[in-house]
Amino acid sequence: MADLWSSIAATLTERLGIDFKDTEAKPVGGGCINESFLLTSPATPGRRVFVKLNAAAKLAMFEAESAALIEIAATEAIRVPLPLACGAIGDRAFLAMEAVALTNRSDPASQRRLGENLAALHRIVSSDGRFGWHRDNTIGELPQPNEWTDSWIDFFRDRRLGHQFALAEKRGRPIHGAAPMLDRLPELLADHEPAPSLLHGDLWGGNAAFAADTGEPVIYDPASYYGDRETDLASTELFGGFGPDFYTGYRNTYPLNPGYDRRRNLYNLYHLVNHANHFGDGYASQAEAMIAGLLK
Repeated sequence: MADLWSSIAATLTERLGIDFKDTEAKPVGGGCINESFLLTSPATPGRRVFVKLNAAAKLAMFEAESAALIEIAATEAIRVPLPLACGAIGDRAFLAMEAVALTNRSDPASQRRLGENLAALHRIVSSDGRFGWHRDNTIGELPQPNEWTDSWIDFFRDRRLGHQFALAEKRGRPIHGAAPMLDRLPELLADHEPAPSLLHGDLWGGNAAFAADTGEPVIYDPASYYGDRETDLASTELFGGFGPDFYTGYRNTYPLNPGYDRRRNLYNLYHLVNHANHFGDGYASQAEAMIAGLLK
C-alpha cells in the first residue's frame, strides 16, 4: 500500500506542481463501492486532494467518471470537483480529484440556487440531437450502456430499462412484469419529445451538497449521458434530500413539460431495478409494485 501511495503522490506532484511526497492518506467514509481517502500536501497544507481506490479492473469506471466531471465543469452551469489524475498502479485503480469541503444547506436561497444551476446544466443538449454519450459508464458499479440513439423511447427501452431487466434475469431474480412494461413504453411516453439534455444521471441527495466556504451548489459521482432531463428530476424525488425551494428554483428557470408527474415513476423504475441488482429482493419487490401501478 505504501508503494501505491508513493506512486499516486508522485503523479500528483508532477501534475499539480505541488509536493505531495510523504503525505499521509487519511480514509474517509461515505461510499459503499470505492475506498476513499484525503491527501494533504505537507508543503502546502491548504491543498488537499480526494482519492478513490478500487480494483484495477474498475479503471474504466473511474475514467468515465473523470470524463463526466470534465464535461459538466466545461458548461460552467454547476460546480463539480475537478478531476486531477486517473490511472492504475499494480492491482489498484485510482481517481484523484479536487477536495471540496462540503456541507448540507436547507435554507430556501441555497435550495433555489441548486435547482437553478441544475436547470442551467439541462439546457446543454447534445450537438446532433441524439441520446446517449460518447462512452459507456456505470450506475453504481453496474454497466450503463450509452450507445447513441435517435429516439428517446428506444434509448430508454434498450439502454436503460431493458438492460437492467436483463441483468436481473441473469442474476437469477427476474422482475415480474418486465416484458409488458417494455411493450407499453411507447404508450407511456406518447407525445413526449424531450431534448437530449446533459444529465448528472444518478442525482440523489447523497450526490449533491454545497461548498462550505462559498455556499455554491456542488454535484458529484455522476453517471452522465444526454437524455430526458426529467430523469434527473425524478431521481431527486425517489429517496428525498431536496427541499421544495429546489423544485421552485428549477421550474422557474426551466419549466417542466405537461405529464411529468405521470412519467416520474416510470423513470424511477430504472433506479429501483438497478438497486435490486445491487442490493437484492426488497428493491425488486418495490420495482414490481411500481410496474403494477404503471400498467393499470
